[in-house]
Amino acid sequence: MNLILIIALFVLFLSGMPICFSLGIISTIGVILLGFPIEVIAQKTFSGIDTYSLIAVPLFILSGDLMSKGGVSKRMVEFSRSLIGHVHGSLAMVAVVACMFFSAVTGAALAASVAIGGILIGPMVEEGYDRGFIASLIASAGSIGPIIPPSITLLIYGVLTNTSIASLFIGGLVPGILMGLSLMVYCYIVSKRRNYRGKNTNKVSLKEIVITGKSAILALLMPVIIIGGILGGVFTPTEAAGIAVAYAFLLGKFVYRELKWSELPNILKKSAITTGVLFFIVSNARVFMWYLTVNQIPQQLADIMLQSIDNKYVLLAVINIVLLFAGTFIDTISNVVIFVPLFLPLVEYFGIDLIHFGVIVALNLTIGMCTPPLGISIFATASIAKISVSDMFKDLFPQIAVLIGILILVTYVPDTVLIIVNTFVK
Repeated sequence: MNLILIIALFVLFLSGMPICFSLGIISTIGVILLGFPIEVIAQKTFSGIDTYSLIAVPLFILSGDLMSKGGVSKRMVEFSRSLIGHVHGSLAMVAVVACMFFSAVTGAALAASVAIGGILIGPMVEEGYDRGFIASLIASAGSIGPIIPPSITLLIYGVLTNTSIASLFIGGLVPGILMGLSLMVYCYIVSKRRNYRGKNTNKVSLKEIVITGKSAILALLMPVIIIGGILGGVFTPTEAAGIAVAYAFLLGKFVYRELKWSELPNILKKSAITTGVLFFIVSNARVFMWYLTVNQIPQQLADIMLQSIDNKYVLLAVINIVLLFAGTFIDTISNVVIFVPLFLPLVEYFGIDLIHFGVIVALNLTIGMCTPPLGISIFATASIAKISVSDMFKDLFPQIAVLIGILILVTYVPDTVLIIVNTFVK
């Protein structure tokens, strides 16, 4: 019966039913078949989101929306352009750097892709860049969002596995930077071959760098304040989220003066809707996790896999393959709440660090967001660039290969995740 319900769950996924409803329906059927009172569903649904750490989720979402409307992304782009605007592929590298900066503000792949794409796609087309290259690059660079802290994906993972969220955030720093640098190297190589070069081939003066840096410094300080405060033990990740909201509002409204009072109701409404959808998924996932635990399904899966897997390196390869595939057609948070409980007993059995595993999970799933057939980021950037998704494939697949290369490095060299954590947190 358990196998039938699991198969039914994926049938519902593939049929197009929203993940939250699919999880809720299967969990409800499972609870009834187990003979538990129906009240268990309400109890587990509520307890699934009755967690202090989850308060950070709506706050980080709100801070990202405030920063998007407050002129932050524009200043980040201008500063990035002043630093590297004179080299081959400069504007492409600016797009990557801007996505990294913006990721450190929002923690979301789609937000970074849409915000930076909206600003840079037009100027890049004017400078002779191919639309397919531009759209695919911004979708790929946007995938850094859930890796560089603050990361909503890692926050949800931390809540589900009782892992230190501060350690997870710090663990994402080096992998996120490696992703950005590898994409910048790719941009330079491709741009040299295709002669992608900006109109300004001279180095920008120090004065202009100082001017753009001065304009962007307060925006760039936000991730420094958040990460520095968490590292220094000044505040928790949840408290950091509250500080991020206050900082984003003050910056957009009173410093840059681009945030209008009339925009606040829509910003709050958008953030509330995003949070509501996310929490509905998490609450239903908690019921599903309880059903799995009661039936000992993760343990049964672990027993089956242990018969054919005899070391952690093979296990990590299998996990990567499964998550990369699942990430192409199921959203990131849903994948976390579905697959993490299934793989957790195996991960613990082989002694894999849960912080390392969390970053591996986030990296896999964020690559899925820019991978066909249903990668949401590629549809967003294709729409902005006014091209079809198929026009992106020539450049998209090499970029995905670059990101998978970083995934393999992070998977099999744990210090890429743990070196800073072990130095400053543990």
